[in-house]
Amino acid sequence: MLYLASQSPRRRELLAQLGVTFSVLDVDVTEIPLAKEAPVDYVQRVARDKAHAGWQSLAPQVQADAVVIASDTEVVLDNRIFGKPNDAEDASRMLRTLAARAHEVMSAVWMISAEHARGDICISRVRFAHLSEAAIAAYVATGEPFGKAGAYAIQGKGATFIEHLEGSYSGVMGLPLFETARLLQSFGVMA
Repeated sequence: MLYLASQSPRRRELLAQLGVTFSVLDVDVTEIPLAKEAPVDYVQRVARDKAHAGWQSLAPQVQADAVVIASDTEVVLDNRIFGKPNDAEDASRMLRTLAARAHEVMSAVWMISAEHARGDICISRVRFAHLSEAAIAAYVATGEPFGKAGAYAIQGKGATFIEHLEGSYSGVMGLPLFETARLLQSFGVMA
């Protein structure tokens, strides 16, 4: 049985696109970078921690036939992690900083079974157009930036800010489907 250790509706939607049956586990892990931890190491550690937390939440008799998948996505600019905004001011600040610049979106995915623990990472480059203060204020007022790394959603109104994408749309959205499918195949969940 496949379990998704995430409450993200976007991750549920993306995983369902692969045609696999799964149940959802609610996990809570600390998402704070360690001192001097590189962003790429941080996103992989958080995805791995989520997968382990999901695995640990299962009863021992369930673990024998279970595969748990988890993911984490972070926006990174100049080696600085832009997590989820705390409030409207924080969201506006993030968007102002990302405006007219290219940044990376790192999405790590991890899977754990009784026999294996393996992960992969997808790094995409996103370039925002110039954003006016009015455009930023109007977007923040929609509420869409909240709960989103970097204060934007590629699958929503935030897509209008994206001038160029190099990489994975699904990775920027929150679950890189190519890497996820490859892991599911290696775990025998997908053909």
